Amino acid sequence: MSKALVVYYSWSGQTKKLAQRIHQFLPNSDLLELKVAPDTFSSDMYETAAIAEQQLKNNSLPQIVTELPNFSEYDSILVGGPVWSYTPSTPVLSFLDNLEKFPGKVAPFYTSIGNNGDYEKKFANENRALNVLPGNANGYQLKEWIQQFE
Repeated sequence: MSKALVVYYSWSGQTKKLAQRIHQFLPNSDLLELKVAPDTFSSDMYETAAIAEQQLKNNSLPQIVTELPNFSEYDSILVGGPVWSYTPSTPVLSFLDNLEKFPGKVAPFYTSIGNNGDYEKKFANENRALNVLPGNANGYQLKEWIQQFE
């Protein structure tokens, strides 16, 4: 039986709820919340968007303060986060740098209140060496999507 890591960054709590559902549906999975320093983002959505835009512009992604596991223990890594300005949130982009040589399956799942834009394309382009599978937006047909990781 394959083993999966469900890893997520959640700014408002929506991605956390989706990650927990995914974890429930994948019996042989671990759940890991990505955290950044407490003062990295604002509680205001528009201020957070401006901060993230500056991080991208300056190529200064936030540091993940969560202790990361040994990725070689997993066959699949499902990476969740919110959609910020049609792209993966900067903490998710920062995390993807840690998966540089992961040989297994990687797939995004994400939450948004509007247009997802090119989320999946930008996710896949962040690390072209990864085996990135199609993602899941907002939990749509979640059970069917999860079957590829069982």
